[in-house]
Amino acid sequence: MTSKPTRNGTPHDTTHATTHGSTRDTTTSARKPPGATPRPASFDELDRKIVAALIDNARTSFAEIGTSIGLSATAVKRRVDRLRDAEVITGFTATVRPSALGWLTEAYVEVYCDSAAPPRRLAEVVRNHPEIAAAMTVTGAADALLHVRATDVAHFEEVLERIRDEPFIRKTISYLVLSHLLPDSPEAGARQAAPDEPPTGATILPRGA
Repeated sequence: MTSKPTRNGTPHDTTHATTHGSTRDTTTSARKPPGATPRPASFDELDRKIVAALIDNARTSFAEIGTSIGLSATAVKRRVDRLRDAEVITGFTATVRPSALGWLTEAYVEVYCDSAAPPRRLAEVVRNHPEIAAAMTVTGAADALLHVRATDVAHFEEVLERIRDEPFIRKTISYLVLSHLLPDSPEAGARQAAPDEPPTGATILPRGA
C-alpha cells in the first residue's frame, strides 16, 4: 500500500515526543534479515487508522497520528516500522499533476500476444518503456493492459510503435484519456518527469509514417 504526502513535501518519518495521556502500546518491530520473505502481519484497528492517516497525508507526524488514535509517537513509529517490515506499507511517494512534469497525453493500451507470453516476460518488456506508468495482466481477450503517458500525440504514437516492435505482440488497442472523473486518485498523478529526449535506441517516426 503506497501512501502519498501533501503536494509540496516528502514523507515525514520523524518521531516526536511522547504525547501525554496516550495509551501504552506493546507492539514490537523485529527487523528481518536482508532478502528474507516478509511474514504475514497482524493488522488490527489501530494499524488501520495509522495506515488511513498516512494515505491521507504521509507527512503527518507520528505525534499527530498518536494524538488522534490514543497512542504515543513512539508506539506509532513502532507500528509503522512493523508494517514496513511486513511490506504492508510498501513506500511513500508524492503525487504530482502530470502536466507539470511534461505529460500532456495519456492513454490505456490493450496488448494482444501471439501466444501466451508469461507475465515475467511481459514485465521485462514494459520496464524498457519509461512512458508506461502501470501495467497488469488481465482477464478477457487482451493479455495485458498498459497505462501510458506521453508528451503529446506524436510521442504516444512513437511509444506504440516501440511496443508493437516486441516480437510476441500481435496487436494493440488504444484508448486516449479525455479527463479524470476522480482527479484525486493515485492514477491521476505522475511519479516521474517526461523525458527531454527519447530513450536510447528509440526511433522517432515522422508524422504520417
